[in-house]
Amino acid sequence: MNEKILVIEDEEKISGIVKSYLEQEGFTATVAPTGGEALEMFKRGYDLIILDLMLPDMEGETVCNEIRHSSDVPIIMLTAKSSEDERVRGLGLGADDYVVKPFSPRELVARVKAHLRRGQRKEDRILSFNKGLLAINIPSMEVRSGKEVITLTKTEFNILLYLAQRPRTVITRLQIIHKVMGYEFEGYDRVIDAHIKNIRRKIEKNPQEPMFITTIYGVGYKFIGKPD
Repeated sequence: MNEKILVIEDEEKISGIVKSYLEQEGFTATVAPTGGEALEMFKRGYDLIILDLMLPDMEGETVCNEIRHSSDVPIIMLTAKSSEDERVRGLGLGADDYVVKPFSPRELVARVKAHLRRGQRKEDRILSFNKGLLAINIPSMEVRSGKEVITLTKTEFNILLYLAQRPRTVITRLQIIHKVMGYEFEGYDRVIDAHIKNIRRKIEKNPQEPMFITTIYGVGYKFIGKPD
């Protein structure tokens, strides 16, 4: 493997450990110690971003937001901000994952591999629902509403696809964590809820009256779109 990983981290000890573990697994890892440098370096093209939220020149959330304006590259937030609200806020900005310091470098590498694997999965078909109001092109990982392209992160795409491939089936949050996140994710229900909220905001005409993803209170979610 030769995927390029950008590690945005100002603490040299931490960035050195992360870079070393990634390189041992065959990745090409580059370190950016500031947000400004990261945004310049990102223009060179990377397959995944590991982003510290506490940077010396700007907030990591600002860096995440800037990257999301032009790319759906997987972003793993790496931070000492550990509260549930902060996790949900980070995911709401478009991050795909959230790892709290102190962390296991081996677990971080496992998460990197899981996100990159999901981005490589291809299936030769398109799912269409509600007379084209929602179309999921699996090979290109493209989602459309009519002619309009809907921009989803890779994690949002994979959650939507997992639900859409199991219509009228109640899916628990734990199932989404295990089957979609691809590893033993130590998260909270609200983390999945945050992803679903983002997806609804993008694909539903009225998120308060969903046509595609409905909540089964106390259990999880169900895809209710009508196949074309």
